[in-house]
Order: sequence, then structure tokens, then C-alpha cells
Amino acid sequence: MPSICPASSATVEQQNQEAKKENDSEGNGEENQQNGNGSGSPKHAERIKILSEAVKGCDISNKRILSYQTKAPAAPEGHMNPLKVVYSVKTPMSTKSGSRFIPNAPERILDAPDIINDYYLNLMDWSGDNVVAVALGSSVYLWNAASGNIEVLYENEGGDHACALSWIQEGHILAVGTSTGTVELWDCEQMKRLRIMDGHSGRVGVLAWNSYVVCSGSRDGTIVNHDVRSRDHNVATLRGHSQEVCGLKWSSDGKHLASGGNDNLVNVWSTANGAPHTTTDPLYAFNQHQAAVRALAWCPWQPNTLATGGGTADRCIKFWNVSNGQLLNSVDTKSQVCGLLFSQNYKELISAHGYVNNQLTIWKYPSMNRQIDLMGHTGRVLQIAMSPDGSTVMSAGADETLRLWKCFQPDPLLSKKEKTVTREKPSLLKQSIR
Repeated sequence: MPSICPASSATVEQQNQEAKKENDSEGNGEENQQNGNGSGSPKHAERIKILSEAVKGCDISNKRILSYQTKAPAAPEGHMNPLKVVYSVKTPMSTKSGSRFIPNAPERILDAPDIINDYYLNLMDWSGDNVVAVALGSSVYLWNAASGNIEVLYENEGGDHACALSWIQEGHILAVGTSTGTVELWDCEQMKRLRIMDGHSGRVGVLAWNSYVVCSGSRDGTIVNHDVRSRDHNVATLRGHSQEVCGLKWSSDGKHLASGGNDNLVNVWSTANGAPHTTTDPLYAFNQHQAAVRALAWCPWQPNTLATGGGTADRCIKFWNVSNGQLLNSVDTKSQVCGLLFSQNYKELISAHGYVNNQLTIWKYPSMNRQIDLMGHTGRVLQIAMSPDGSTVMSAGADETLRLWKCFQPDPLLSKKEKTVTREKPSLLKQSIR
């Protein structure tokens, strides 16, 4: 913060008059020297003396009147400063509306036969190791996005099927929520099931990881926190919803869990004493949506900002400040909201929609000016996932296709950082590209 030597209003006026006299004489260097008004003149020494007295003894000949001696203090927890005048926050690139090129066609279209057309399920996830897991019918497939290799993780028998897929943040462990109400852990390098965890009386349609804890949301209305390191894995059961839980997302800082349900509620849960699992009572319960809330997304550069999207009877994207529980904004999208993702590379948000147009929409954030609609799906977009580098979005549609959109590639004209380009191996999926 600046250190300022105090001065009275009278002395400041005197300083201004002296400065004005000096400014009036600038440009006439030779005349100043002839008249004895140089830096070593008695008049200059007298002015320095007057200024020193005005600032109560400060020797201004070797000391700055205004100087920054210490860094700005750290922002308090939960502080939001959109102007970023004092508190600097690392944010993605900001572009003027319409100033960057966004491809309006998918880079690839892949077949996804037998994908279950159910709004409440979460049947796809993209890992940090660049592997996409997708549930098609009774089977779970793994697609390596770099090499193009496809593997069948497992195939169910007897009518059971996967209802939710979620990768651990770092590593090759995949959590699978099942139609029988269990959560399975799979090692996808060894292609081996590690354990089965129970705790629900209905299907598990959504999962979310936070470190070594995986949270599962079920049709029975409960959320279970599973500590996967422990034999007694159930560390907490959350009962904040009266109907099926269909949305779960941890904030980027791991301090809050958001849940959305078919009861139109959004609950925000805080961590228990710093542990990666939550308390059993919600911090906030938001009831402003008029339909089921499945789409949830936390802002990566403002961890206390939560975006939520409502179903067909609601169609709104709402933004919440979980530091104080305030509604920041609400935008009517005119379509069922099925998914939300914040861009890692731009201050933008992508939303996935069902009825009426089955489109993806990119919005500027926080103005929520519509950038572009990405059309092509002939059925509702069931889910979206983002690549590890943040450049590509994959959408899964009820039309049994997976579409890859390179909509967030960093613009080389806007970014001065050098990007290393890796050559992808030929994809084995090209035969199934339409």
C-alpha cells in the first residue's frame, strides 16, 4: 500500500503555485540560467525547504513523497473483484464479441449406437489422460483420443447397465454408477474391476470425484460420499433432495459440492473440516429453478461462482455466488439445458440443449452475449465433456452420435505463449465417421 507523508491543504496550494511558476519557465533553459533559476539557485533551495517543512520534516531531496513499499494484501476468502484493480487473478483470454473464429461444424462425427436417451444419466467422461469413457447399451467403451484405439472395458449381462461414468482427477481409475445402485471402481490400465461399493436403493445416475472421495447421486434422492481408500467407504450420506439426484459437481478449489435434482433444487455443500467429503447439511438450498437441474458448472477462475441450468419447463441458466448465497444473473436460453462447461482458454461458457433446437451455444461471460449456435444434432444433446487441454468439446446426442467441436482452440494471435504441437496417430475410428 502507498506510504504518503501528510501535508495540509494550504501547503499543497503553495506547492502547486511553485510548480506552476517552474512550468511557466520551462523551455527557456538559457534564460533560467542567466536569471539564476537553475537547480542550484537560492530560489530552488528555498522551494525545497518549504516543501520539506510542508511534509513535516521529510527530506524530499532523497525520498519519494509517494512510494509503494509493500505488496497489496491478499484478497480475503470469497472476495470477488471483477475490475481486478488491486487483486490480480489468473483468467483466460478475453476477446471482443465476434472477434475470433469458431468453427460451426464438428471436426468428427462418431457412431454411438444404443446410447440410452435418458436426461438423468451421465454416460460419458473425458479423462486427464485423454481417454473418453462412454456407456453404450450394456457395455462401457474406452476411446483413446490421441491414438484412436478402442477397447471394451466390460459388458453387462441380464439387463444391467451403467448409468454414470466419472474419471478420477489424476490417473486411470474410472468410477461407474450402475442401474442396481452400486458404484464400481475400474482400473482401466489393467482392465480390471477393483471393488464394488453399495449404499443406495436406486440407480446411481451421477458421480463426482474430489481427491480420494467419490460422491454418488441416486434415484433414491441421497448422495453418498465414498472414501475409496477405506474398507468402510461410506463416510457421509446427504439427504437434501426429495427426488432423483441428476447433477453433481465439485468446485475447482475442492471446497464446495453442488448437487441438482429432479425436485428442481440446487444444494451447495461445504467440505467437512477441510476433508475432501462434505458435511451432512447443505450450506445453501436454491429453489428458483422451475424444472429438474442436471447441468452444473463451476467457474475455474472464480471458484465461488456456480452456473446451473434447468430442464424443459425452466430453460434458464442461473449464476450464484456461494460466498453469500446471492443470485448473480439469470438467462432464458429458450431451450432445455442439458449441460454446462466453462472454457479453460476463454472467458466463455458452452451450454448443451434439448428441445427445441438440440444445439450447443457458446456465450461470452459474464455478459452472456450469445457467440454462436453449433447445430447438427437431430436429437437432444445428452451430455458434453471437455478435452484435457480445453480446446475440444465432445457432445453425446440422442441421435446416437458423438461430435467433436474444436471450439476453444487458443488463438495464436491472442496468445504469445508458444504451444507445442503433437502429431496424432491415425484414428482407428475413421471407418465409423459419417
